[in-house]
Amino acid sequence: MNETSLGEFEQLVMLALVRVGEDAYGVPIHEELSSRARRTVSVAAVYKTLERLEAKDYVSSRVGEPTAERGGRRRKYFKLESRGRQALRESLATLRRMTAGIEADLPGGGLG
Repeated sequence: MNETSLGEFEQLVMLALVRVGEDAYGVPIHEELSSRARRTVSVAAVYKTLERLEAKDYVSSRVGEPTAERGGRRRKYFKLESRGRQALRESLATLRRMTAGIEADLPGGGLG
């Protein structure tokens, strides 16, 4: 595995982060995964993956101001960094190369 390789769940979390936009936090990322990827995962798994991606310098985080709706707790916001964008582009390009021309050969007649 090269330095920019992403695991499947890391890739899905990053894609959800892109869809949610800047200043995303765990709950909307989790909701995006649930609705689009149809994955049943815990919010804790999403945060653990975001922490792992942050350790790779693929995402950065910042802590927001305390909010009354959260009982005075702060929310942690995440942002996809340029290194993460590049890793995601490379990962998606690899998937496209690997699936090119085989869609008809898969059970059900395609990937979707």
